[in-house]
Amino acid sequence: MLLPYSGGVDTLLLLVIALIVDACIGDSPLLRRFLPGPADLVARAVVQFDRRLNRIDRTDGVRGARGSLVTLLLLTLGLLVGFCLSVLVRHVPAGGFLELIILVRCLTLRLPWGAMARTVTALEAGETEAARQAVGPLTDRQLWSLDDHGIVRAGAEGAARALTHGVVAPALFYALFGLAGLLAWAALDGTARIIGHDTPRHARFGALARRLTSWVGFPAALIAALVLLLAASFVPRARAASGLRDLRGAKGHPMGADALPIATFAGVLDLSVAGPRREGDRVVKEPWLGNGRARATPRDLRAGMALYAISALIAAGLVVGLGLVVAG
Repeated sequence: MLLPYSGGVDTLLLLVIALIVDACIGDSPLLRRFLPGPADLVARAVVQFDRRLNRIDRTDGVRGARGSLVTLLLLTLGLLVGFCLSVLVRHVPAGGFLELIILVRCLTLRLPWGAMARTVTALEAGETEAARQAVGPLTDRQLWSLDDHGIVRAGAEGAARALTHGVVAPALFYALFGLAGLLAWAALDGTARIIGHDTPRHARFGALARRLTSWVGFPAALIAALVLLLAASFVPRARAASGLRDLRGAKGHPMGADALPIATFAGVLDLSVAGPRREGDRVVKEPWLGNGRARATPRDLRAGMALYAISALIAAGLVVGLGLVVAG
C-alpha cells in the first residue's frame, strides 16, 4: 500500500471487474454521452483555459507560465478529488459500486479496438471517407489529409498510444495509488490531450503538460512496449524480434515515452509510422518509428487488432500481479 486507502486485494478485484465491463460496453455512444470519463471532463475544461489564457499577443514566457499553472492546478485537483473519493467510498453504502463506475470510465480498453474494427471494415469496402471518420478517435491528425495507407498508420499509432494511456497507465496508477493515482493520471492525460502537442500554439503553453506526461507515463509506456513483444508470439505474421529492434531505436524520439509502444507496435507488424508529413500549411519533420513498410494495408490493421487485444490481456495480468506483490 503506497498511499492510505490504496492497494489491497479488493482494489485489484475491482480493477479486473472494471476491465471486463469496459471490454463489453466501453465503446457505447450512450455511455460516452451521459457518463463522460474524468479525462474527457478535464479536456473540456482545458479547452476553455486554452482559449482564455493562451493568447498569441502574450510573450512566450507568460504563455509558458500560464500553461504550467493550468497543468499543476488540474493535476493537484485530480489528486485531491481522488483522495477524497477514496475516503468517501469506504464510508458510504454502495461505495464499491461508485468506485467501480469511476474506474470503468477511466479505462479505454474497448474503444480503440472498436475504432480499429470500423476502420478496417470501411477500408475493405473501399469507403475512404468513412475510414477517416472511423479512425478519428485514435488520432489527432487532420483526417482529410490521410490516404488509405495513412489511415492504417494512424490507427496503428493510436492503438499503441491508447494501450499506454487508456489501459496500462490507469490500471498501474490505480493498483499502486488507488483513486488518487487514477484521477491524477486522468487529469494529466486530459490536459496533455488538448495542449500537449508540440505545435506553434502549444509549444510553450503545453510544455509542462507534455513533459510531465512523458515522465510520469514512462513506466506505463515501457510496460506497454514489453507486453506488445510478449503478445507478438500469439499473433500470426507478427515479429517480436523486429519490435525489439525498433523499441531500441525509439530513444530520443520527439514523441517521448509514447514512442516506445508505438515503435514496438510498428516493428512487430513490420510497419513504419510517424515520419515527416504535411498538416495543413505546416510541414512536420518527425523521424520515422519502425523500419518496415509505410504502405500499410487493412490486413496490417486487422493484425493490429489481435495484437492490441492480446497485449491488453497480458498487461492487465501484469498490473494485477504487481498490485498483489505491493499489497502483500
